[in-house]
Formats: sequence, C-alpha cells, structure tokens
Amino acid sequence: MNIRLIRIGERGNEEPAVIMVDGSDDGKYFSLASLTPDIDGPFLAADGIARTRQALAAGELPEILVSGARVGSPITRPGSIVCIGMNYAAHAAESGSAPPETPVVFLKPANTACGPFDAAPIPPSAEKYDWEVELGVVIGREASYLSDPEEASSCIAGYLVANDLSEREYQLPGDAGQWTKGKSLPASTPLGPWLVPADQVDPGRLRLRSLVNGEIRQDSSTADLLFDVPTLVHHVSQYMLLEPGDVILTGTPEGVALSGRFPYLQPGDEVELHIEGLGRQRQQFYREGVTQ
Repeated sequence: MNIRLIRIGERGNEEPAVIMVDGSDDGKYFSLASLTPDIDGPFLAADGIARTRQALAAGELPEILVSGARVGSPITRPGSIVCIGMNYAAHAAESGSAPPETPVVFLKPANTACGPFDAAPIPPSAEKYDWEVELGVVIGREASYLSDPEEASSCIAGYLVANDLSEREYQLPGDAGQWTKGKSLPASTPLGPWLVPADQVDPGRLRLRSLVNGEIRQDSSTADLLFDVPTLVHHVSQYMLLEPGDVILTGTPEGVALSGRFPYLQPGDEVELHIEGLGRQRQQFYREGVTQ
C-alpha cells in the first residue's frame, strides 16, 4: 500500500495524517490521531509506518477533509538537520571548489524547519539569499557507527523535499567562511509536503528541479550524487548519533544564484521545488522586518 505522511494545521498545532495513494491526483486523507499525537522520532521508531498501513487496511482510520488547510513540515521538529555540501560535481564547480573526496558535513539548527508553502522571510540585511533543492532523508531508527551502507539503508524511514535556503554573504566571505551563519536563518529549511516511506522510493533515480518565478534554475537527478544516500548515512553515523526523526539533506545540484548565472532572491519572488514522487514546494519571499 502506497502512502504519504503529512502534518496539517497552523504552525505549532499540526495534526498527523496519512494520504492513501489510490491513483487519483490527490488520494484520500485519513487522520492518524488515534495512532500517534504527531509524526516524530518515537512514532517512526515504533514501526509507525507499518502500523499506519495496517490501520488503513483494517479501516480503523477516519477519513478527513483538508481543503485549504496549511501543510506543515511532515516531520515535527527534528533533533538534528544534517547537511551535505557540494555533493554534485557541477555544483562544486559553480561554487569554485573541486569535488570533495569525502562528504562535507555541516549542521543546520532544528528550528529552521518550516512548512513547504509557508511565506519565506529574507533576513533584513541579506543581499545574497539563495535557493537549494535537496533530497531529504528521514532517519527511522538510531544509527551509530554503522558497519556498512547496507546497514545504513535499514535505518531510513523515508524521503522528502527540502530547500536549504542560504545567505551567501554570511556563509562565504573570509578565509574560513562562516557556514553556520549563512545556514541558520529563521524558516530557512522548508520541508515536505510529504514524508514518503523508503520502500516506495528509489533515491538514486529521482529528478529534482527548482524554478524561480516560473523559470527553471535547477534540473538534475540524484543519479548524479557524488555520494549516494546509503553511503551518506553510513558516513555520518561514524561521527554523530543519528536518532529517529533526524533529517539529512543530501546536497544540491548546479543552478543556484551563487553560480553567477542568476540573480539572488528578492522580495516578491516565488520559488518552486519538485522532486519526482515526493511532491512540490512553493515559497513566496518577503523582506523580514518590512511591513507587507
């Protein structure tokens, strides 16, 4: 049974739900409130996806109507958002760097996570705010010092669309750069709309795209990843404890504003992100601190 996990409602009051994919464009929505208070690490670690399918098959979940409701991040606030830098050779090149020989790992604060359609603030002093479409990996069970990529695959609960919004003027100037400053801004990690279970996805063959004001910026495939998903999960587990509900962002392909080919984001711009089988995001940008 193909399903998509989703959280619906105003920020801080989202309700867990599941979409049963039935061949229609939207599928049918069912409440998960009888199974779990939220879609989070404990739910995933307790075989939440399998229990959801069982409950759907048994007719135990009530159908709900969601027309017009806000969509939140499909996973409640992660413990960690772990990011991989320069994981596509062409993006490394447009960033002025050689492709890395080992994964480049950094962290974003968990409080940057937000919904896939939420209005997106550009920081008051930001001049080089940039988009990055990325495949997000959601961890389903504790992972530490994993033995190999095959074991790492068994720790993945599912996948989602992510936007790793980045202020390049904060991130890159100076000899060392300041990645934390450029990657930690409020609402800079839209996630979703869905969490799609791992057994429904081939993470190595997904088309991913970004558009700004309707014009294509990025158009690539996860087949071009320098380090594939199991390799990344295995690698990260050697350096930190991954917990259920954590999210790994696997890197972005070429086509960002940093390349010099496109302007950086401005108030009023609209960004759309698409990943095959995982849905689409859309953000409208505004200047933080300016009355709209």
